[in-house]
Amino acid sequence: MDWTEGLKQIGILVAALVTVYGIDSWRREHAGKRRIELAEDSLALFYEAADAIKHIRHPASLSRETAAVERGDDENDAEYEGRKKASVVFVRYNQYKELFGKLYAMRYRFMAQIGKVEAKPFDDLHFIVIEITGAARALARLWVRDQFRTDQRWEQHQKQVEKYEAIFWEGLADEDPINPRVAAVIAEIEATCQSVISGKGTLHAFLNWRI
Repeated sequence: MDWTEGLKQIGILVAALVTVYGIDSWRREHAGKRRIELAEDSLALFYEAADAIKHIRHPASLSRETAAVERGDDENDAEYEGRKKASVVFVRYNQYKELFGKLYAMRYRFMAQIGKVEAKPFDDLHFIVIEITGAARALARLWVRDQFRTDQRWEQHQKQVEKYEAIFWEGLADEDPINPRVAAVIAEIEATCQSVISGKGTLHAFLNWRI
């Protein structure tokens, strides 16, 4: 093989490498844009969910919010009123059901594109919502009870009521058990998403790209 033929082969090899590099660069850029869009969408939904939780737990309620709650065949007056009072959480939750469902379903994409560890805030927020609705179910039963065998039983009952009411209503307890946890979730997802969003086009992002 003479030097002309050798140069030709080298040229072909270089062209092939450039093509492969170009395809790979396009793939990386495309994947990067998808991660950034996912981070932006996720963060926006978390902000919406945080506001939704504040509304769900707002202590002021209107009679029309529970007007559609029907009395059960076997319910007495106290049982019906207790369940009706607690149902405001579910009425409000249903207004945001699609939002919470969309957010929780998005965690799979977040795990796949950004990371399993980084997706922890999705589960944390989900469990907070479950805790709020669980408190409403508990209060529907606890508010009804008014007879106790001993003072100790009554005191234990009151402690349970206070515990769940603090979860149910925002601002009822001196140390709110929900708001700091929601704030921590938002801070964590903000740190992750802002890192992805702001990392576009930087040397750090290039050197630490997920391959």
